[in-house]
Amino acid sequence: MRDILATIVYSIWYILPSYIANMSPVIFGGGKPIDFNKKFIDGRRILGDHKTIRGFISGVILGTIAGIAQGRALQGILLSLGAMVGDAIGSFIKRRLGIEEGGSVPLLDQECFLVFSILFAYPIESVDLYSIIFLLFLTPLLHKGTNVIAYYLKLKEVSY
Repeated sequence: MRDILATIVYSIWYILPSYIANMSPVIFGGGKPIDFNKKFIDGRRILGDHKTIRGFISGVILGTIAGIAQGRALQGILLSLGAMVGDAIGSFIKRRLGIEEGGSVPLLDQECFLVFSILFAYPIESVDLYSIIFLLFLTPLLHKGTNVIAYYLKLKEVSY
């Protein structure tokens, strides 16, 4: 039982900068879109209006601050950058699938930022398979819960 609890605590501590980075654009985003309103070769927007320069930068900065507070500055930078890149890649994929901004794709919305965070940070601080599995199950639950809260606080237009 102690090993399970230790894995849970370690996993959340490990990924915390990524979680903070991922939710920061909801509060601090807006402004100029990262794709500058450009379209891809398929005629659809590259990312869309919801992926903004300010949101990307705020995510990296706040996630990095969390990493610094943990005493893991480089890890915080990599987890945060991975979260923001992963989130943008998820939006890119959704636009290619013809899903409009604000549309939801189960697992892609919840896991893409997580996977890229782990990939970006893995060379500096690896995480064990049990932690990855735990985070893959925990993240969609937290994502849903925080989105519902953000919706009721009028920070998001949809609850998913």
